[in-house]
Amino acid sequence: MATRTAAKSSTSNGSPVPLGSQPFLQSVNQYFDKAAAFLDHPKGLIDQIRVCNSVYYMQFPVRIKGDIQVVQAWRAEHSHHKLPCKGGIRYAETVDQEEVEALAALMTYKCAVVDVPFGGGKGGIKINPKHYTVEELERITRRYTVELIKKNFIGSSVDVPAPDYGTGAREMAWIADTYQTFEKENINALACVTGKPVGQGGVRGRTAATGRGLYFAVREAVNDTALMKRLKMATGLADKAIIVQGFGNVGYHAAKFLQEGGGTIIGIIEWDGAIVNPKGIDVEALNEHRMQTGSITGFANGKTVKDGMSVMEMECDILVPAALESQIHNGNADRIKAKIIAEGANGPITAVAEEVLLKKGIYVMPDMYVNAGGVIVSYFEWLKNISHVRFGRMDKRFEEGSNTRLIDTVERLTGKSLTMQERTFVARGADEEDIVNSGLEDTMISAYHAIVNISNRDPRIKDMRTAAFINSIDKIAQSYLLLGIFP
Repeated sequence: MATRTAAKSSTSNGSPVPLGSQPFLQSVNQYFDKAAAFLDHPKGLIDQIRVCNSVYYMQFPVRIKGDIQVVQAWRAEHSHHKLPCKGGIRYAETVDQEEVEALAALMTYKCAVVDVPFGGGKGGIKINPKHYTVEELERITRRYTVELIKKNFIGSSVDVPAPDYGTGAREMAWIADTYQTFEKENINALACVTGKPVGQGGVRGRTAATGRGLYFAVREAVNDTALMKRLKMATGLADKAIIVQGFGNVGYHAAKFLQEGGGTIIGIIEWDGAIVNPKGIDVEALNEHRMQTGSITGFANGKTVKDGMSVMEMECDILVPAALESQIHNGNADRIKAKIIAEGANGPITAVAEEVLLKKGIYVMPDMYVNAGGVIVSYFEWLKNISHVRFGRMDKRFEEGSNTRLIDTVERLTGKSLTMQERTFVARGADEEDIVNSGLEDTMISAYHAIVNISNRDPRIKDMRTAAFINSIDKIAQSYLLLGIFP
């Protein structure tokens, strides 16, 4: 049945929202309203952009351990100004309608700000996946997919889910297989979901995309001479002290790429503690330690801090909250000492807390831009699925041949020869992952400068999030106007 339910506020790991925090959806709408005030669009159009268009709330039975369990689940489609809708599915005991609507709204704004032609969507199943066997999770996932099919809440041109908290490539493969079973004659059926395994229509580079996109965003900011002068920081990533909260997929890859780019990771925070080393943490060594022990704590080349949240309040140049929503709130914002905060998670800073941070002169890089790498590369996967050809397949060898002929000509004209290793490196044609990463980098760079240009044209716009929302809302408004919905 499609209905609305009362919403509770909570984090996506099953913990209650931190004391002093603010409801997630309220924060998102507060950011929206702040930015919308700078735009000259009709109130009715702004209201249409702000509200969630459709929410499907469902309850379905699944046989679990010999008994029947009724599972609660949601799928929200925030905006239909572009189709399909796009957004992840999370599995968590604390999933509720408010959280799903907030995340769907963020997806709408995120897609617009990085020029990905999707409307925002989000799904959630109210379970703790750790309490179920793989077979039970497959049963729940497939039944959820069937419920979405019944109400036309999934499809390559309708609504395209992706992984989120508690889900991954395995669940996306189950969804794709279930959908294809019902859509045997649909040639684009595989494009009904992204984040799939590469062998099942996924795209290379998707796993690291969000963390890599965060790195590109931060790199642009620290190379922005005007911004660095304003923050009284040296240009570039070299010797920047960085703290990362969360060492999951996003946090790990963000830390890895930031370290490779010249930054110094001085702190990494997880749910059971943190590791601190002012001289720098070897990210790969810490990841290996975690793979062996199941925890980052006890790492030999760093100090273990049991109160991980206290590490967020240490002095650093860049803080990357890449775990849960509402981690920086009215109760701790005044103790944050970072100069730049790059949001790797969705909604890690409440709207009330951000006002405190901005007054302290902290530069906040918003989630709707910083963590957009995932949806950008999901878009590439969707394009791959509907075009039915792997990126690079048509031109990789031709490109290598052209490069080889160019090298031969240069060697002949100069009388000097490259080594075989140098020839191989220079002549190499781009494969799928190269193309995906190149497209991600270009998109993140272009979006950064589009947001900054909005800030520069109006002195009243004091923060990057407001500029990003203005960019996003205006694009969505223009889309509605061009559709002729608001003559």
